Amino acid sequence: MATSRSNVPPESATDDARSADTERAEADRNRAMEAARRNASSALGGGCDTETPSLKLAKEYLSLGGRRRSKIDDNITDVRQWEEDPPEAERFWKERVETLSKDERKQVEVFLPTINTP
Repeated sequence: MATSRSNVPPESATDDARSADTERAEADRNRAMEAARRNASSALGGGCDTETPSLKLAKEYLSLGGRRRSKIDDNITDVRQWEEDPPEAERFWKERVETLSKDERKQVEVFLPTINTP
């Protein structure tokens, strides 16, 4: 017995219709996830024009040997420092980060390594 394939979409509320919706939704999710991965990888590996000012400040501080780490818990950001920074990093933090508004400073702090990462 041969089965025939039809181009007529399944009726709403049938198992076939739900299956088709799930397959389409999964395909949409996969396309969105792939687009997000491409965007993230280009932002992380991209040039200076994709970096925010906050990320640039955090990277510069860390490149100077900065040792502060962020603690983020329930969207509350705090900075911990167990070891002294090298003089250049300490001066950079005081002059370029501590002088920012609270919101701008928080944006820099979220780019620091967290206490949860090695």
